[in-house]
Parts: sequence; structure tokens; C-alpha cells
Amino acid sequence: MTRLANAYFIIGTAYAGKSTMIRLLAEKYQGILCEENYHDRFFPNPDREAFPCLCYTRELEDWHDFIRRTPEEYEAWIDGVSKECETLELQILPELCMSGERVFVDTNLSIETLKKIAEPGHVLVMLADPEISVRRFFERPDREKQFLYQLIMEEPDPEKAMDNYRRGLTLINSQEKYEGFLNSGFPVIRRDENRSVEQTLKMVEEVFGLSAEETDLSG
Repeated sequence: MTRLANAYFIIGTAYAGKSTMIRLLAEKYQGILCEENYHDRFFPNPDREAFPCLCYTRELEDWHDFIRRTPEEYEAWIDGVSKECETLELQILPELCMSGERVFVDTNLSIETLKKIAEPGHVLVMLADPEISVRRFFERPDREKQFLYQLIMEEPDPEKAMDNYRRGLTLINSQEKYEGFLNSGFPVIRRDENRSVEQTLKMVEEVFGLSAEETDLSG
């Protein structure tokens, strides 16, 4: 048994349902929930020199500078954040797994890293069409995305600012990155608007080899 034997990972593109599935799994199987950016709970003040991308927003004097970056700068920052988050996750996860509980992770770990450390059958890829990931980015009600939307609307030319930001989203949700996930070798579930949340959860459980009967053992 490896140090991460009881960890279950979901990776993939934006708007694919990763956050929803991780939350539902943790609730149903009484496991540990590691949502997007969960590392913030353990490392709220990372070292600036070691984690410059994670510290970028902490040191912003004007948040409008965040949305004014070029698409290329935005993509480079996102990639940097993912790599820095991976470093922190690899420190956090072994300790969480020591509890013996299942750990459900919406992770920044790369495909290459997961192939080395994850148990067989413990990684799932969830994908949404790249165009959907970009077009529906601001439809989510979460506070961060609505905050960014308001920043864009405050710009002298909101339409131009929105176009600039969407071009950045297009880069980080590119077809090339989609294909990378699709051909990772891990099981894939694609977003289907005609499928219910419950149906998707059942598919995820089947990939992970989880059984609803396990939730009744305590009864």
C-alpha cells in the first residue's frame, strides 16, 4: 500500500463537473474533501521566493492589473500556479491519507506525476468542450468569478477587456490541452448536458470502484 492508497483524484478541464463530483463523493463516503485551491488551508502564506505565482495576487495593489495582463501572461501564470500547487499538494496529501479515510481531490497534480504516485483506478479525467469552458466561465455564481467579471465591467472599454480575458481563457482551455487529458491513459468522462448529476456520480463511482453499499455499513 502506498502513502496515497486512499486518495482519489479528478483532473480535467474547466466546467466539466470536477468540483461537484469531489464534493458529492466526500459527502457520500464520509471522506476528506480537497476542493480546488485546498492547499490554501495548509499554506495560507507561502514563501514569495519559492512560490512567486501563488503570491502574485497577494501582493497586487490594483486588481485591475490582474485582468489587464496579456493572454500569454495569463497562461504562463496559470501554468506556474499549477506547478507550485503540485509542490504543496505533495506535502499535504501523505499526511491527510494517514487518517485512513478516503481523500477526494480536485487536483493540480500533473498527468505525469499522477502516473507515478496514484493507485490504479484512482484517477479520473473529466472534460468539457474547450469552447464551453471559455463561453460559460462567468456563468458560475462563485464569488471569485463574479469579482473578476465586475473588474472587467469597470474597465474604460469593458468589451475590449472581456475580449482580452477570454483570449487568455482560450489559451488555458486550448484544444491541445484538451487532447492531452483525453489521451492521458486515464478513464475519461465527458460533460453531457442531458445527463443528470446523479447519473454522472454513478459513472464516477464505477470508475473508482466505489459502492453505495459501503455507505450503509454503519447502519
